[in-house]
Amino acid sequence: MPDAESRPSPEALLRAAKREQRGRLKIFLGAAPGVGKTFEMLREGAERLRGGVDVVVAVVETHGRAETEMLVAPFEVIARRTLSYRGHGLEEMDLDAVLTRRPQLALVDEFAHTNVEGSRHPKRWQDVMELLDAGIDVYTTLNVQHVESLNDVVASFTKVRVRETVPDSVFDGAEIEVVDLPPDELIDRLKEGKVYIPAEASRALGHFFSKPNLSALREMALRRAALSVDQALLEHLDASALPGTFAGGERVLVAISELPGSDALVRAAKRLADALRAPWQAVYIETPRAEQFGEDEKRRIADTLRLASSLGATIATVPAASVIEGLSIHVEGMRATQLVIGKSVRSWWFELRHGSVVGAMLRARDGLAVHVIPATEASTARAARAPAARWGDPAAYATIGALIAATTLVGKLVEPWIGLGGVDLLFLLPVIVASGRFGLRPGLATGLLAGLAYNFFFLPPIYTFTIADPQSLLTMFVLIGIAAFTANLAAKLKARATLGARGAQENAAIAAFGQALARASNWETTSRIICDEVSRLLGVNVVLLNRRDHELTIVAQSPNGGVELGSVNIAAADWSWDRGEPAGMGTGTLNAADWQFHPLKTALGVLAVIGIARADGRDPVRADRAVLLQTLLGQAALAHERLKLEDEVREVSLLKERDRLRAALLSSIGHDLRTPLTSVATAIEAIAFEHPEAPTLPIARMEVARLRRFLDNLVDMVRIDGGALELRPEPIDLTDAIGGAVHDLKDLFRGRHIDLRVPANLPFVTADPTLLHHILINLLANAAQHGGEAGTITIEGTRTPDAVELSVRDEGPGLDEGQEALIFETFAQGRGGDRHGGSGLGLAIVRGFATAMGVDVQARNHPTNGAIFTLRFPKQLLPGSTLQA
Repeated sequence: MPDAESRPSPEALLRAAKREQRGRLKIFLGAAPGVGKTFEMLREGAERLRGGVDVVVAVVETHGRAETEMLVAPFEVIARRTLSYRGHGLEEMDLDAVLTRRPQLALVDEFAHTNVEGSRHPKRWQDVMELLDAGIDVYTTLNVQHVESLNDVVASFTKVRVRETVPDSVFDGAEIEVVDLPPDELIDRLKEGKVYIPAEASRALGHFFSKPNLSALREMALRRAALSVDQALLEHLDASALPGTFAGGERVLVAISELPGSDALVRAAKRLADALRAPWQAVYIETPRAEQFGEDEKRRIADTLRLASSLGATIATVPAASVIEGLSIHVEGMRATQLVIGKSVRSWWFELRHGSVVGAMLRARDGLAVHVIPATEASTARAARAPAARWGDPAAYATIGALIAATTLVGKLVEPWIGLGGVDLLFLLPVIVASGRFGLRPGLATGLLAGLAYNFFFLPPIYTFTIADPQSLLTMFVLIGIAAFTANLAAKLKARATLGARGAQENAAIAAFGQALARASNWETTSRIICDEVSRLLGVNVVLLNRRDHELTIVAQSPNGGVELGSVNIAAADWSWDRGEPAGMGTGTLNAADWQFHPLKTALGVLAVIGIARADGRDPVRADRAVLLQTLLGQAALAHERLKLEDEVREVSLLKERDRLRAALLSSIGHDLRTPLTSVATAIEAIAFEHPEAPTLPIARMEVARLRRFLDNLVDMVRIDGGALELRPEPIDLTDAIGGAVHDLKDLFRGRHIDLRVPANLPFVTADPTLLHHILINLLANAAQHGGEAGTITIEGTRTPDAVELSVRDEGPGLDEGQEALIFETFAQGRGGDRHGGSGLGLAIVRGFATAMGVDVQARNHPTNGAIFTLRFPKQLLPGSTLQA
C-alpha cells in the first residue's frame, strides 16, 4: 500500500477531473497589438481543420486586412448577432448560435473585449467560459496588458491604463502560446501601416509603441507564460504523485527560527528571489520546543515573518514534531528548488538529540539547492548562553517520586507470587505515565530512578547499589534503555497529538467564525462578531474602526469597555486605512502606538481597520498565531465586502425605481400639458386674427413657443433615459441645419444680432436631422437666455484635420468655474439671476442626443466674455464614413 505522501493530491485530481469535463482553452498571448496573434490563431485553426477537426469562426476581427480575410475564408463563420445600443446597430458574437452549432473548436478573437450592453455576459471571456463549460474547445487571443494582475504595472511605464481586463484565473488549465515579435520588427510594421492607419501610427510610436515599452511588455508576456507553464507542471505532478521538483521555474524557500539573525536569512532570500525572478516563501516550523520559548523568542519570530511579508514573500507556520520532519514535508509540498537556511553554533549534545537540520536537508532531496548562511555573532552568543536542558516543573518530580515509591511498594507485595523477573516490568508503568504526562526529560529521569529503585530494593544484595549477579546488572540497564525508548516515543506521540489537536481546534474555530459572519445581516452585528471572535481566539483586546464623516471612529470593541485611543493610535489607524498596510505596535510604522492596526482590504478598497492589543502591553501577535490572525482578517474583510455589495445593490435598486418614477412623471407632464398648450396657442392665433395690432401678441407667441420647447425637452429626456432613440443618419449641410434652427427661433431672436461664420465649403456631416435640429435649437435658446438682451450670438463652423467643429457663443457672464462638465447634467442651472425661465433640461438634451450620434460636445468660457458650446463631428461622421457609437 503506498504511503500517504506518495498518493496523488485529492484536490489536484478533482481539478483535473473537472477540466476533463470542459473544453480546452488555448490563449495566443502577445506583448502588444500587431505581433500576429490573430494570424497565428487562424493558421493553427486551419491546420486543425485540415486534420478533420470541426472548426468554426465564432468571432474574428480582420480590421480590413486582406491577408487576415484570406485566412478566414476556409472556415465556417458563425453570423454575428446585431444589438441596438443608443440607436446604433453593433455586432457581437452570437453565443447561442455557437452553442447550438456545437463545433469541436471555436475561434474567438479579442479575449478581453467588452460586450455591448444587452449581451448575456458583460465580458467576452465570460462567453468563452460558457463555451468551455459546454465542452467546446476554444482558441483565443490576448495582449499581456489586459491581464488584471499586470494592469497597474503596465500603466506605470506606458502611462496608459487598459480598462478591458481578464482575471488571472482564466489561465488556470489553459495552454499558453506566446506570439512573439522583436520590438524593432513591430515598430517597422507600425510604420508600414500594418497595425494602425498612418495618422494613428505616428502618435502610437511616440507613446505606447516606444522600444522600451515594447521590450518591457515582451518580457512580461514571456514571464506570464512561464508562470502558467510552471503552475500546470506542479498541478500535473500533484495529480500524478510524482516526486521531484521538475523546476520549470525557480521557487525559493527560507526557513527561519527563534534565534537572532533570522532577519538576515530573509534578506538573503529576497536577494536570491530577485536575482532569479522567482516567487518565494518564508516558513517557521513550530515544534513542541516552542512552548518553552520566552517573549523575546516569540517576538523575534513574529518580527521576522512580518519582515518577510513586507518584502513580498508569502509566509507559513507549519506545526511538526521536529524541524527536520516539518521542513522536509514543506519543501516537498512546495516543490522548492532553492532553500535558504541558517547554520547556528549548536552543541554536539543538541545535534545528537535533535539532528542537524542543514545536514538533513543536504541529504534529503535531489535537485534542491541549499544556501547555508553562517550564524551571526548575536545568534552564536545566544546559542552559547542557552541552558543545556530545561527539565520542567519541579512539582512533576515530586509526582514521579510518589509513583516510584508506590510501584516499589506494590512490587514488594507481589514479589512472592510473580518473582523477581516480573517485578521489573512493573517499573515500566511509572515511566510510561510520567512520559505521557510530563514529557521527555521527566520520563528519562523516571527511567533512571526506576532502575535505581529496582537495583536498591530488589536485586541482591538488597538495600545497596551493589549488584552481585552480572545478569542482574544487564537487567537493570535493559530496564533503563526500555524506559528511555518508551519515554521518547511517548513524548513524540504527545507532541503530535498536541499539534494535531491545536490545528483541529483552529480549523473548527475558523469555520465557526465564517458561519457566524455568514449569518450576520448588518454592519453592527458583523462588527461585534469580528471583535468578539478575534478577542477570544487570540486572547487580545480588539477594536474595529470605520470612517464616518472623514474621521475614524470605533464601531465595535471587545471586551466591551471605554477604550480611548490616543492621538498616536489614531494616527496609526489613519495610516493603515490610507495605505492599506499594518501600522502601530510591532510594525515598521508608528510603532510607539499601544495598538497594532490591520486594514480589512478587498478589491473594493479598505473597508475597516481592526486594532489589537494585549492587556500587558506586549506584542499582540505571537509567531504561532500570525497565520491564524491573517486568516481571521481575510474572513472579516470578505464579510465587510459582502455587506458593502449588498448595500450597493439596494442603492442601485432604489436608483432604478427613482429613475422609473421620474421617467413616468416627466412623460405624464409632457403629454398632459400638450392639449392645454395647443388650446392656448389656438386662442392666441384667434385673438391675433381679430386684433392683429395687439401689442402683447409677440410676447404671447414667444412664451408659447418657449413652453412648447420645454415640453419637447421633457419628452426627449424620457426617450434618452428609456433608450428609445432611433437614429436615421443622413448627410447634412450644417448651413441648412443652422438656418432651420434660427428660423424656428425667430421670435426669440427678434432684435438680436446673429453672427454666422459657417463657410460654404464646410463638409457635410452624417447625423440624424431631427436630433441635430433639437441640439441646435437648445444651444441657440441657451445662448439667447444667457447672452443678455442685445448680445450678439456667434455661430462658427471650422474644419480640423480629423473633425468638423460647430461652435455657438454668447456674450453673457459665462460659466461658473469648474462647471464646464456639470452644466450638461439634468436640471443643472447656470449662474443665478441670468437665466430667464430656464429649466435645466436643454443642455442635458444636447449631450444625450450628441452622445447617441457619436458627436462630442464641450463647454468652455471665452477669454473675453461669454460661453462657447462646441459640437465636434469626428472623422467617421464625415462623408464616406459610417455612423459609429
